[in-house]
Amino acid sequence: MADTRATHTGNRRLPALRLVDSVAELTPADAGCVAVTASHGGLSAGRYALAVGPALTVFNDAGVGLREAGVAALPLMQAAGMAACTVAHTSACIGQANSTWDTGVVSFANEAALAWGVRPGQTLQSQLAHRVMQAETCLPDTL
Repeated sequence: MADTRATHTGNRRLPALRLVDSVAELTPADAGCVAVTASHGGLSAGRYALAVGPALTVFNDAGVGLREAGVAALPLMQAAGMAACTVAHTSACIGQANSTWDTGVVSFANEAALAWGVRPGQTLQSQLAHRVMQAETCLPDTL
């Protein structure tokens, strides 16, 4: 089970950072976390994230694809008022959350993610590292 406790810094509460290779690994205990996944950003992945309720969910754009299927989760989550973004498939390995966090460059962001300060064209980690608990305190206990 992951440690998804939040920590306090000054007057602000920082959400936990949760790195998962698949969005399907999120559990109800992850509600309110920043979920850095290595899943595609399609509708099925978006539905998994909606069910859990992270504060922000990061996907891989998977090359965007036909009818923008690789980023279809973003408007779905926006409709629910939830922040979501993708990293470029050329910047991070699909299926490897550590790659998403370490080298991912944001490619798309919904309005809620933009309100978080997430900006396309910049590295994910540089934009979020100061806004989340340190990753090593939030990884599954089994590591």
